[in-house]
Amino acid sequence: MAVTVSASILKSSSARVHMLLSSFSPAASFRTPPQLPLLRSSPITTITRTDRALLLLRPHHPKTSSFCTSPITNANAETTTTSESLPRPAVEDNSVNVKDAANMLDIRVGRIIKAWRHEEADSLYVEEVDVGEAEPRIICSGLVKYVPLEFLQDRSVVVLANLKPRNMRGVKSHGMLLAASDAAHENVELLEPPQGSVPGERIWFGSQEDKENQPAPASPNQVQKKKIWELVQPHLKTDASLVAMLGEHLMQTSAGAVMSRSLKNANIS
Repeated sequence: MAVTVSASILKSSSARVHMLLSSFSPAASFRTPPQLPLLRSSPITTITRTDRALLLLRPHHPKTSSFCTSPITNANAETTTTSESLPRPAVEDNSVNVKDAANMLDIRVGRIIKAWRHEEADSLYVEEVDVGEAEPRIICSGLVKYVPLEFLQDRSVVVLANLKPRNMRGVKSHGMLLAASDAAHENVELLEPPQGSVPGERIWFGSQEDKENQPAPASPNQVQKKKIWELVQPHLKTDASLVAMLGEHLMQTSAGAVMSRSLKNANIS
């Protein structure tokens, strides 16, 4: 009887095992993991010299120095060290490279074709200036108090050409003539390109190598947004030899240095 029951139990267990094995699917247990979507490679972006120079332009934060002394209880006592007297980490210099900023300006040789008094503004001249483009530009300048009108006719000048146009009492001005002035702003002279300079030639600062590496100028919107002219202008001066300079760098054309006629160590604007 015991043998019969054991055989029956074994037979029943064997049937159950067979059912379990028949329902087991290795393919279902070892499924191939889903394929991940292919990553699309981003297109390669070419960074131009102009883009690189614009990336370097950051707001100017002048470095300030503070000098802290430790408190002394009496003349013979040792100096007490405080948190203020401990060495401080060097301040990161985020100042703008002025020459990089200046390279973004489109400063050109120009020639005044004709000039006349502004009809609505006593202090303004209106000039028609050849800057090497298909049509001359109209530029307004506040030189009436400083420069005789006849002195402007057919004159070579230096033009800042990538400023946004401005409405000057009903006349839209497309640029600015650069001039030197003394500290009191009583004497003003237009900067003069050297003889042989061609209207439209872009002026640069520094050496011939600097000219070859000069990036394309920034757009008028970029000049305004990043305040490029405001960054550069305080560093433009004439030296003791009347030569226009950006710090230690000559302002020049392929014919030579840009100069003022008589104003030494003068501001340029």
